[in-house]
Amino acid sequence: MHVAEFHMPSLASIRRDWFASPRADILAGIVVALALIPEAIGFSVIAGVDPRVGLYASFSIAVIIAFTGGRPGMISAATASVAVVIIPLVREHGVEYLFAATVLMGVLQLVAGLLRLDLLMQYVSRSVITGFVNALAIMIFLAQMPQLVHVPPVTYALIAAGLAIIYLFPYLTKAIPSPLVAIVVLTIVTIYGGIHVNTVGDMGKLPTSLPVFALPNVPFNLDTLRIILPYSLTMAAVGLLESMLTAQIVDDFTDTSSNKAREMRGQGIANFVTGFFGAMGGCAMIGQSVINVKSGGSTRLSTLIAGVFLLFLLVVLNPLVARIPMPSLVAVMIMVSIGTFSWRSVKDVRHHPWQSSLVMAATVVIVVWSDNLAAGVVVGVVLSGLFFASKVRRMFTVSSDISEDGRTRTYRVSGEIFFASAERFADAFDFKEVLDDVVIDLTDAHFWDITGVGTLDKTVIRFRREGTAVEVVGLNEASAAMVERFGVHDKPDAEKLLAAH
Repeated sequence: MHVAEFHMPSLASIRRDWFASPRADILAGIVVALALIPEAIGFSVIAGVDPRVGLYASFSIAVIIAFTGGRPGMISAATASVAVVIIPLVREHGVEYLFAATVLMGVLQLVAGLLRLDLLMQYVSRSVITGFVNALAIMIFLAQMPQLVHVPPVTYALIAAGLAIIYLFPYLTKAIPSPLVAIVVLTIVTIYGGIHVNTVGDMGKLPTSLPVFALPNVPFNLDTLRIILPYSLTMAAVGLLESMLTAQIVDDFTDTSSNKAREMRGQGIANFVTGFFGAMGGCAMIGQSVINVKSGGSTRLSTLIAGVFLLFLLVVLNPLVARIPMPSLVAVMIMVSIGTFSWRSVKDVRHHPWQSSLVMAATVVIVVWSDNLAAGVVVGVVLSGLFFASKVRRMFTVSSDISEDGRTRTYRVSGEIFFASAERFADAFDFKEVLDDVVIDLTDAHFWDITGVGTLDKTVIRFRREGTAVEVVGLNEASAAMVERFGVHDKPDAEKLLAAH
């Protein structure tokens, strides 16, 4: 952990993180707040809890993460990925156990941040991230389907009008986010035009009061821990995975960097506090983050405004918010889906290695099919690792030549020697050839693990069994250190030591 993280922020950093573009951030935050309402209600329905549980979570997490997160401009709130995980917990034990699990989820995420588990993101390839983004774009669109089927025909006209405003209004001015204009215009049209379509109020009852701090009403004993720990672990893992990937995507969108370790700790603090306010856990939201960025939001102020204005809408403007037509919000989410999908990745399939394209496609298919973000990413990472190991394995070569007197053969090894190439290393030598001496030249080779070192031991000892003297030369410094530490072929009773290994 860097010592600098504990220093008081300078005036310049406060201005950069909070007030670089206040007008754009405030307007973007308003757009995000409006878009959060139906999603938070929908996620509550998925989890089987009162809509207030999701709405309070979105308010609490967004406000807290604005101060504690490591990625300015990113939106965190209640999410579908967490909602799906908690369905059995709520059904079998009740909502109070959900609040306790959310508190524990926050503790686990805070610990993960302190342990710098964010460094595991280094093993997520670009193909996996692209697949993750494309899958989310598809899922965002599919989530709008309930508002696209069995609805009045006028719904489609309003969605089309909303999309037209979103894409054409910026040609007039970019001073006001076009999604906000679309929501306001369509709300006015439906209210004063007497047009009957689904509204936000139809999604569920909106809260009319502030959330209240309270301890989860569960027994504080080992039985409760046994019940909530598996759910908390899953929620924490899924939440951190989605948050880290979303942070990376927003980094790419904005061409800026972010503090992933701080983001992990921030997510933990946000969920820990949220559990005490009668709310479910959450994490970063790529859809809302893209809305924020595309609407001009780039600092912590936009995230704070999103959370604060969400609560203002719910408590003060409750009757008006309930009359917002769903087609206006569907239009915004379709825009997000179109903007999120990496259309270039479709064209790149013809030019990229087939392994990269397969990793991307597998990630998309698994995420969309299972509705499980973590499962898709895990499959993508595993495939990437297998393809990488296979590629490195094929780069391994062994050549040899024999001395003029036919009594000494020199084997020249080139490439990486590790678990995937160890078998090819062992198969490259002719142990039955009658020789006095064998030289194994490892100048162009590198040993990466104990499997590789063990294979070298077996090779040397097998030659010696055949009565051939062996000399190993050319080890680089790192490989020599590993062989010296783990190798046994140069030690007394090498065969017994090898058998013990």
